[in-house]
Amino acid sequence: GELLSLGRFQLLERALLASYIFNPTDIIIVIGQDGLVANTLKYLNVQPVIAVNPDPARFDGQLLPFEIAQLKSAVVDTISERKSHTSITFAEASTNDGQTLRAVNDIFIGPKSHTSARYRLNWKGLSETQSSSGVIVSTGFGSTGWYKSVLAGAMGVMGLISHSQQEGFGWGEKRLAFAVREPFPSKVTGTDIVFGDISKNSSLTIESLMPEGGVIFSDGLEDDYLQFNSGVIVSVSVSAITGQLII
Repeated sequence: GELLSLGRFQLLERALLASYIFNPTDIIIVIGQDGLVANTLKYLNVQPVIAVNPDPARFDGQLLPFEIAQLKSAVVDTISERKSHTSITFAEASTNDGQTLRAVNDIFIGPKSHTSARYRLNWKGLSETQSSSGVIVSTGFGSTGWYKSVLAGAMGVMGLISHSQQEGFGWGEKRLAFAVREPFPSKVTGTDIVFGDISKNSSLTIESLMPEGGVIFSDGLEDDYLQFNSGVIVSVSVSAITGQLII
């Protein structure tokens, strides 16, 4: 009710996020947990997001700086540009058959079920055929999540006890990081390229060598995937689109 005095507002069902056309001057208010905030950010480009924690006693969200009582003042301050914001870098996967996928946390490229993925990985002029449980490409925001445990496994394969990214990196840094999950060495598959950085000037390219069962999905949403079967080449890079979270 408090927002009625500030201008027009539209209540949007979560299921409509992917198809809704946001105006460049919109301010988006998300009331929910971190997952909803991350999912909303993916469909925006620099429009400010005010994320509200509906129940601070239950939810301890990294992305939820405001409580309901602060909502009106947060909107007023955002309109008058008195509020600061933090930038969130996204990852973007593009396939050679014209599909794209954006991620706030991470992109998974690998097998649909718990089988091995076969693919050819190309990065910074190096190329290697691999068999693994998949490749995780992480943003700074996702770098303390799933990626962290996959990186620990990749470090073990390389015999390393420390890595510059094992404690994560900044949300707004214009880079990504990848790690290979459970790489398997054989006569035809290698384990030389099991982690690395992706910057604005370099991408990671992976070609599927799987007849079936290959998938690409983002932010843990396994049901919403792109096919990654023989003939598909995916390139993962820093997205040109950036999220803006009001703080």
